[in-house]
Amino acid sequence: ATDASNAVIAVRDTGQGISPEFLPHVFERFRQADPSSTRLHSGLGLGLAIVRHLVELHGGSVEAHSPGIGRGSEFVVRLPTLDERPRGAARDTPRALTVQESVPHRILVTDDNVEGAETLAIVLRRAGHEVQVAHSGSRTLEIATEFQPQVVFLDVGMPGMDGYETARQLRDLAGFEDTLLVALTGYGKESDRQRAYEAGFDEFLVKPALPGVVTALASQTRSRDTGPGQSAADS
Repeated sequence: ATDASNAVIAVRDTGQGISPEFLPHVFERFRQADPSSTRLHSGLGLGLAIVRHLVELHGGSVEAHSPGIGRGSEFVVRLPTLDERPRGAARDTPRALTVQESVPHRILVTDDNVEGAETLAIVLRRAGHEVQVAHSGSRTLEIATEFQPQVVFLDVGMPGMDGYETARQLRDLAGFEDTLLVALTGYGKESDRQRAYEAGFDEFLVKPALPGVVTALASQTRSRDTGPGQSAADS
């Protein structure tokens, strides 16, 4: 179906439904209606959070409705049509980015969660990129100085030197003015996003980052704002 400017997809079932108390939290990460260790259904509580993230990347929205337990549920997805989709709806960033498809990049992944960092590195290596991994802000600066990454995926919630301070120091290093900095965070509030941009990040990803989104960002380069008579290549 369609409304004035959106394609609308509604999925309705007659299953166990959602309680009124849990309904406002159904799209939150790691939230489950039954959080007990003896619950009947397993899972991490990430499925609907990923759905919302994916839909919002395309400029759309998703809603959940249910009359209550045992009375089924309905999920409604709205996606803007091609003619109506606002430019930049899938990404709200202050930088100009240029896609370079099939061009391998030097990429640095930083996360104090070792497993998370290695998983992201595997995704990027499979896409053909040269990847190094760090687990702290100080180590990031050490590796970056020698490795000269073109893209840095940087967790903001690290102990000691957090990702915001690491990003600031990276931007102060000679030759890193055009490095694409991508913030990784478990929180998606607008204040967190704004803080990331102010620290020098170009992109803002809420964990768990989807592999397709990560590889798409890895194929981009940052176009620096340049003054009269100076191009981004003048570095």
